[in-house]
Amino acid sequence: DPETLQAMLIAREAEIERLRQIIKELQRHRFGRRAETLPEEQLLLGLEEAEQVEAAGFAASEETAPTEKADRARRRRANRGALPAHLPRIETVVDIESDLCPCCSGKLHRIGEDVAERLDIVPAQFRVLVLRRPKYACRSCEDVVVQAPAPARLIEGGIPTEATVAQVLVSKYADHLPLYRQTQIYARQGVALDRSTLAEWVGRAAFLLRPVHDRMLAALKSSPKLFADETTAPVLDPGRGRTKTGQLWAYVRDDRPWGGADPPGVVYVYAPDRKAERPIAHLAGFRGILQVDGYGGYKVLAERGEVRLALCWSHVRRRFYELAQAGPAPIASEALQRIAELYRIEAAIRGHDADERRAARQEKSRPILEVMEPWLREKLSLISQKTKLAEAIRYALSRWEGLSLFLDDGRVEIDSNTVERSIRPLALTRKNALFAGSDGGAEHWAVIASLVETAKLNSIEPHAYLADIMTRIVNGHPNSRIDELLPWEYPAQAALRDVA
Repeated sequence: DPETLQAMLIAREAEIERLRQIIKELQRHRFGRRAETLPEEQLLLGLEEAEQVEAAGFAASEETAPTEKADRARRRRANRGALPAHLPRIETVVDIESDLCPCCSGKLHRIGEDVAERLDIVPAQFRVLVLRRPKYACRSCEDVVVQAPAPARLIEGGIPTEATVAQVLVSKYADHLPLYRQTQIYARQGVALDRSTLAEWVGRAAFLLRPVHDRMLAALKSSPKLFADETTAPVLDPGRGRTKTGQLWAYVRDDRPWGGADPPGVVYVYAPDRKAERPIAHLAGFRGILQVDGYGGYKVLAERGEVRLALCWSHVRRRFYELAQAGPAPIASEALQRIAELYRIEAAIRGHDADERRAARQEKSRPILEVMEPWLREKLSLISQKTKLAEAIRYALSRWEGLSLFLDDGRVEIDSNTVERSIRPLALTRKNALFAGSDGGAEHWAVIASLVETAKLNSIEPHAYLADIMTRIVNGHPNSRIDELLPWEYPAQAALRDVA
């Protein structure tokens, strides 16, 4: 039927166009600035729905075309890869009913087998660990009773194991599930845990883990280069009946783009305000390069000669982008083109060692900046000083030394996007929990999130890591060996292959 065929073609073209738009938005999210992107969850939702529609269409076509179903199954098996070797295998043998030949009734002999693996999930299950400690008495001595001492617990007199507490921490700070939602999940399995009970577990765990957090910060400050940034942390202020705005500061070490030997790490530190003395106190003792945005509080560190500030081209680009998006803006558009050339050079040298990166920047990036600075000064002299364009140009020119530092040091990045990526998990937790209940709660947030996110940066499974180090601390791990508890000292799990 021509009309039906035409309708199918129109629907197909519409679907293709929708998928193209999703791809464009995903590309913007992956490669664009934060200000010009859509929320990641919205992009993923759109992609998920498109994939669902596609799968439903395949299922419908397979019902009427058995050969297509077989071909698709064959391609699926070829592209899937192997399931992780560490997962337990539960084998089921599907054998023939009779070992007699259906042709001559002779005895069949085995020549091989086909093996198929499917991924199965058992919903999270609770179990009760029963600890029995027999008591022994002497028949001759009436007052003698001997019993093995009880193992130490994180929650004395409480019911959770360290693994249970670790699950609560990972759910809250890695999966962004507030405690009240966790109580609802546990209640579905018949386990009644009050939210205040979970809160007590989190508080005790945070207190126990604070020395590890402090040692992580000290380790990062011994590095020659760090990133720094901050984000708001709404905190309940009972005295005023509303929330106040605290700050979570993030300090990040990530030398992977140039092959540095130090493992990556991020440490969050809570402060009740955004005063300049906060990063000064946090970074006391740090000597090296600090890569930051344009926040003026870091200037004090530079003025003392303790650090050199490397600044962020992404923040410069953002100002020109906002102008170019608002309407015709020839100067802003040309500035964007020049900055884009810098980023193309960076993309080509990402992963090279520091000396190679420096050489490439000296050869290719330095000429761009040497021409760009006088060009910006010229344009600034020709426009009104009260415009947004003038503000954007002054923002760049006033920070030119810090923006140019990456040319002379291959360890420096062109922007501070590394630390901004480390801020995103905080934003997700903040979005779901809205605010911390107190300054103390925000400090707990900083401690545990530091361990969780650093474990993830080092390909460590956070639950196994937290459960292990809490057990070791509870059982008397000496403070003199605290370095053994840092995330990057924990044995990394084998890289898992993606399963299609």
